[in-house]
Amino acid sequence: MDDELLELQRQFEFAQQVKSSVRLSDRNVVELVQKLQELGVIDFDLLHTVTGKEYITQEQLRNEIIREISKLGRVSVIDLADTIGVDLYHVEKQAQDVVLSDPGLMLVQGEIISQNYWDSIAEEINERLQECSQIAVAELAGQLQVGSELVQSVLEPRLGTLVKARLEGGQLYTPAYVARVTAMVRGASRGIFVPSNLSALWAPLQQLVQEMNGASGVAVENSFFQSIFNRLLKEEEMLGSLRAGTHWTPSAFAIAQKECVDSSFSQNSYISYETMQKLGISQAVQFLQSRYPDGTPLAAVFIHSSMIEMLDSATEDAIEQNSWIDSLSVLPSSFTSQDANKMLLLCRSVQSALKADKALILGESYVLSSGFIKGIYDQIEKEAEAFSIQASTASLIDSSSKSSESTESVPANTDKGSRKKKGKSVSMKAASVETVPDDEEDTRPKSKRNQKKGRDSSSSQKLDSKAGGKKEPVKAQESNNIIPPDEWVMKKIVDSVPEFDDDGTSENFFLCTENPDSILKHLADHMKPMLINSLKERRKKIFTENADRLRRLIDDLQKKLDESFLNMQLYEKALELFEDDQSTSVVLHRHLLRTTAATIADTLLHGLDIHNKLKNGIEVGESKTQDPVLLDSSERMALAKNLNGSLSKKAVALVEALEGKRVDTFMITFRDLAEESGLVLKKLDKKLERTLLHAYRKDLTSQVSTESDPVGLLAKVVSLLFIKIHNKALQAPGRAIASAISHLKDKLEESAYKTLTDYQTATVTLLALMSASSGEEHDCSSDRILTKREFLESQMPLLRTLVLGESQPQQS
Repeated sequence: MDDELLELQRQFEFAQQVKSSVRLSDRNVVELVQKLQELGVIDFDLLHTVTGKEYITQEQLRNEIIREISKLGRVSVIDLADTIGVDLYHVEKQAQDVVLSDPGLMLVQGEIISQNYWDSIAEEINERLQECSQIAVAELAGQLQVGSELVQSVLEPRLGTLVKARLEGGQLYTPAYVARVTAMVRGASRGIFVPSNLSALWAPLQQLVQEMNGASGVAVENSFFQSIFNRLLKEEEMLGSLRAGTHWTPSAFAIAQKECVDSSFSQNSYISYETMQKLGISQAVQFLQSRYPDGTPLAAVFIHSSMIEMLDSATEDAIEQNSWIDSLSVLPSSFTSQDANKMLLLCRSVQSALKADKALILGESYVLSSGFIKGIYDQIEKEAEAFSIQASTASLIDSSSKSSESTESVPANTDKGSRKKKGKSVSMKAASVETVPDDEEDTRPKSKRNQKKGRDSSSSQKLDSKAGGKKEPVKAQESNNIIPPDEWVMKKIVDSVPEFDDDGTSENFFLCTENPDSILKHLADHMKPMLINSLKERRKKIFTENADRLRRLIDDLQKKLDESFLNMQLYEKALELFEDDQSTSVVLHRHLLRTTAATIADTLLHGLDIHNKLKNGIEVGESKTQDPVLLDSSERMALAKNLNGSLSKKAVALVEALEGKRVDTFMITFRDLAEESGLVLKKLDKKLERTLLHAYRKDLTSQVSTESDPVGLLAKVVSLLFIKIHNKALQAPGRAIASAISHLKDKLEESAYKTLTDYQTATVTLLALMSASSGEEHDCSSDRILTKREFLESQMPLLRTLVLGESQPQQS
């Protein structure tokens, strides 16, 4: 049999060595292969090599890839394509199939790596660890030119078998190295007797290990120390508690800590959280509640129930005695006002007193009985009412003074045209005309009021809207001004309860205001709203009572001004006769301003002042007399400045015009003020003028007939002559009588004029003698005075005949 095989081998070798007589070209071979594939003789894929001169099957390519991997253990796909001589695409495709079919292979970054390769690498790493005790995974990854994650994933299943080491924090450590570091961690941890942060412990250990390893050593991560510590704690090689992974509290410290807390709490019946913090207990409330379930946690301390019983007894005594108590005064200094407030709310006596409105807690720590507070409040309430009245008056003065200061002067309007509604007929009593003496110029004329008709019913509403026309914020500010300030309230409280001033703070109430815990401040804050409500109710009551008075006041003022202003217009017309005589005109203007004009100005200003006070809730007493108001210049200016806004400006202008020299200026300012006040002034028309002149003439005629004073008769006679001759109601002072008589010269007969001038000369002489003899008991001039008086009395019938007799003067 062997011989036959040998023979066949020789024949086969010979056949191979014999050269064929027929040779095929490469092209023919390619065409032949294609024909065989078409005929189905070759039913598998053929791949060209990169040279194009050889064919290779898929199976052969796969086998050659597997052979290369088995030989090298780690091979690049690109290197396989070069070695086998097949296009990279086909190699990558077959390589992926090979890796998928074999779990022991992996394709990483274009390289095929087998498990045998990793086993050999693991053995090399283990050999290196025996030399240097630790190796960084990152270092191995750099040497192997792969990722650290891949190296770590490959080494983890081989730890303890091929690699005798421990992997921690990206580092490989030998068991001997781990044991040495474990001993260091154990010793350092057992040397700690107070709560510590382990991170601070690892820093010196890390430095110690670095020095131990020398320059070639790798830094140890804190996580390595922490993992060793956790294992030792689990094995109970160290006693203590670990919080948040790094806060270590040794058991020896915890025992001493609890003993200290127990000692302090049992002695004092309380313990502060600050003390707990010093003992190293951060969560003090949870610690104490778990240790003392019957205790009560407060804001700054933890207390035993006996503390509440002690405070309850003290507050109950204060409430029963109608007094007050500061709970902080009976508690230790470490208690805050919040602690005191919580304790008070837990006291049974305080709970029942609060429910029955027998007590009140102020400022968290002060307990005051309701009777104690009421006693103080009743005293302060009465004084607050007086303060409110004074403040209201002062507020009106201040606000109107500011308003008047905003305008330095109010220009007078010289337009004499009337802007007022026409009135209806009024009868009046003639004013008493003054005689020769200048010192009698300030006497006021008396007039008789007659029926009034056609009064504007809306004048009261207009006065309300204009006299009180202030903006809401200003009203609110005035309302606030009548409320006592905190300093005032605190001073009154100290006056009622001097013990509140034990610390002397009432000497400077600003300090009480700045101190929010002061009993004075808390009590004042409590009483302030009560006082405000009381004052508001009182003002509301006053406003209600004043409403009817306001209506009656406006009606009375309108009636007074209707008659007086018509008289003033009548007297003003007589001044036109003396426009050419400047000196006499000035005297007549000033006389009329000092008498009739002053009367109606005082009436208007006084009425507006009362209206303003009533409207602002100020009590004003009812006037029992109907006499006209008499004011001096300073009083008029004060009333004018007390008014509000534009009323004050126009009132000041009226007072200034009254002190001037022109009646027409006064009339303009008076009309402006009346119009601003909503009052309606009647205009003197022809019909009213005739009616008034007739009444005035009739009254003067009656006075001339009954006059017994020879001096007083002259002025009445002159006034009656002016009505008869000029149809004018003249109001002349004593020093203007002579000039007035001279204006009648052309209108009287010579004898009548001489009689009048002689009588006037004798009257002047008599008054001069009387003035010279005043204050002397005996004087020779007495006879002369008597003689002159007898002469005047003898001439009185002639004077009456001059104006009342049959002999009538010439009419103008």
